[in-house]
Amino acid sequence: MAVYAIGDVQGCLDPLQRLLERLRFDPAHDTLWFTGDLVNRGPASVGVLRFVRALGARAITVLGNHDLHLLAVACSSEKLKQRDTLEDVLQASDRDELLAWLRGRPLFHHDPTLGCALVHAGLLPQWDAVDAARLAREAEAVIAERTHEFFQHLYGDLPDHWRDDLHGFERLRVVVNAFTRLRYCDREGRMDLRQKGPVGSQPPELLPWFRLPHRRSANVRLVFGHWSALGLYQGHNVIGLDSGCVWGRALSAVRLDAEPAAFFDVPCPPSDVP
Repeated sequence: MAVYAIGDVQGCLDPLQRLLERLRFDPAHDTLWFTGDLVNRGPASVGVLRFVRALGARAITVLGNHDLHLLAVACSSEKLKQRDTLEDVLQASDRDELLAWLRGRPLFHHDPTLGCALVHAGLLPQWDAVDAARLAREAEAVIAERTHEFFQHLYGDLPDHWRDDLHGFERLRVVVNAFTRLRYCDREGRMDLRQKGPVGSQPPELLPWFRLPHRRSANVRLVFGHWSALGLYQGHNVIGLDSGCVWGRALSAVRLDAEPAAFFDVPCPPSDVP
């Protein structure tokens, strides 16, 4: 049985199917981990959702910022943006089933046996894997049980850092922003959610979240996506898998149960994306 992690698909169903052919994925025995952002910007968001949902327990996917945006639009808390390609989901006959399934996805997944964890964007330096799992469950419960209220309070960049005494929707906003939007923060763990460029383009006081020297999650191998400008990345106990499929570059995967980790990708020519 193989365990593969796959980067941000973002509605690009054809490259996903080509990648699975290259992996010789066996749905009877293998497991897929998706880094989130299954939907948006690509041409087949509804097809990707249907495909991944049909895999059942053979697929584990965490929520990304584009997935949350779809859920917010569906419950009328947000409007579609100019570059969104979510209409196929919103107009689908099985819309309610797909959205209910997506709403039930986790924000963080940890497999202690494999020694790996999965998140869309990143973790704040104050959190270890146990903290992250606990905080993810807090937010997931509110997403599932108080969906409309959650999305009415989700958006915003503040607070920009973690404090144990945070409560209510300020606490949830920090948690969700870290899990789904984080790229850079300063040495005290203050998030700068405006910076999206490659490493080296940021102001000098900022570091990629995974390079902070006091990061408490450094003992767990973390797999993440979200950062297409970073591209395919492997560092100390971190693997970044967003290689820009939706921008016509590549869709990447890594086999997590192999030693050393084995990487795979398929090209995503511009004809595959809008």
